[in-house]
Amino acid sequence: MQVKLFDTTLRDGEQSEGISFTVSDKIKIAKLLDEMGIHYLEGGWPGSNPKAVDFFNAMKSVKLKRAKMVAFGSTKRHGNKASDDVNLRAIVDSGVRVACIFGKAWDFHVTHALKISLEDNLELITDSIRFLKENMDEVFFDAEHFFDGYKKNPEYAIKALRAAEAGGVDVLVLADTNGGTLTHEVEEIIRVVKTKVNTPLGIHAHNDSELAVANSLIAVHNGAVQVQGTINGYGERAGNANLCSIIPSLKLKMNINCMTDEELRTLTEVSRHISEIANLPHNNHLAYVGKSAFAHKGGIHVSAINKHSETYEHIKPELVGNEQRVLVSELSGVSNLKYKAEKIGINLDDKDPAVKELLKDIKELEKIGYQFEEGEASFELMLKRATGMHKRFFDLVSFRVINDRYAKDDYHLVEATVKLMINDEIIHTAGEGAGPVGALDHALRKAIESKFPEIKTMHLVDYRVRVLNSTDGTDAKVRVIIESQDDYETWGTVGVSANIIEASWFALIDSIEYKLLKERSK
Repeated sequence: MQVKLFDTTLRDGEQSEGISFTVSDKIKIAKLLDEMGIHYLEGGWPGSNPKAVDFFNAMKSVKLKRAKMVAFGSTKRHGNKASDDVNLRAIVDSGVRVACIFGKAWDFHVTHALKISLEDNLELITDSIRFLKENMDEVFFDAEHFFDGYKKNPEYAIKALRAAEAGGVDVLVLADTNGGTLTHEVEEIIRVVKTKVNTPLGIHAHNDSELAVANSLIAVHNGAVQVQGTINGYGERAGNANLCSIIPSLKLKMNINCMTDEELRTLTEVSRHISEIANLPHNNHLAYVGKSAFAHKGGIHVSAINKHSETYEHIKPELVGNEQRVLVSELSGVSNLKYKAEKIGINLDDKDPAVKELLKDIKELEKIGYQFEEGEASFELMLKRATGMHKRFFDLVSFRVINDRYAKDDYHLVEATVKLMINDEIIHTAGEGAGPVGALDHALRKAIESKFPEIKTMHLVDYRVRVLNSTDGTDAKVRVIIESQDDYETWGTVGVSANIIEASWFALIDSIEYKLLKERSK
């Protein structure tokens, strides 16, 4: 069975709250999805706005390997000839050879939204598709609100599909536009629809009931040959069907070869890259591609996966370009420590008292608020110090942060002074910044750059603070996570204190220590 993947991230995905792609963004995404093996890329509605027109014009000079660009639109307006309809003409003039148009399959929408007769709506569908088929290679019909329409008036919903067939449509895409149809309903309805029409079926599911992926898969199980969705499930309201879950489920679970093994291995990278382009944090808990999708925390789980990964993993993570991770926490056992140590080249003896003492220390630190899941560099430093593989490059003597605010002219200055001991030498410097962490960072760098010039290549890329015990009010402890980056990798460090500046300092010095350890061990 052959199933074609239809991506609508550039249109439906952009309707997600907080997303607005530039033309340049859309071109980058189109290239990524083409490289990954997506069959159809819906670029947007060329008749709707200037940006869509600019995108389609720009794509004329972009050579795609395999994907076919698709122009989206609606059936013609009532009273127009199809050949004179502005939106249909824009689709034809877009420069692409594939169109996907939507039309009403729910009688309620015809009479209350379009305010035309049911027969007139069928005529709109047939004429619009016939015109597009005369001018394009392929035309798909998105039967909007099909499942809701079928449940209210099955006879008319089928008539809408047959009207599209009469126009020569290539695929009838059944849309669960409101996202409220349950999986067993999708299956029952598709089984009936297959007996009423001859054209291949597709599925376009929304996620308002958290069933978009399940509904898409059951549609394929019952014969759908086209699956529409978005990367990471982006879309209006609760989102669209998530292709990052659908694709591996089709290929690895249902044995439908919708892309090559090599293309599948790029899935996680593409998912995260598009999150970056969308300027949204990547959801760690996404199935298959999330950072936590193959993360193990409980000691019993880790002990088992060390023997065989299938004990707690439904697929091998590398098949989708992801990786197995073992987290260190208060739930950890010696197995977690050994696993993490082996990853960084340390062989631990679980009978060594130092190992048990280290595990005890970790659990105590997590009890007061430390979390090493996002601060793995801090954990590596702790492990190497405990095993005698690392000693600090510098020691703190003191630091001070002064926040000056002058209300008269709205002048604001944060100054930090740092006194360090490096090789028995006291170094005392000051730095300024927009905030206390920036000021500390500048002062610290001044103090050590002459001794350790390699830190010039690193910089902070993220800073997060979480209040741990909010019932304590302003005396609450906070956890600070700092993410740092150089030319080769990104790493996270953690600090905890009732003093936010001290917590930031702990995370900051760990970040620099990790960089120096990495450079000096090359």
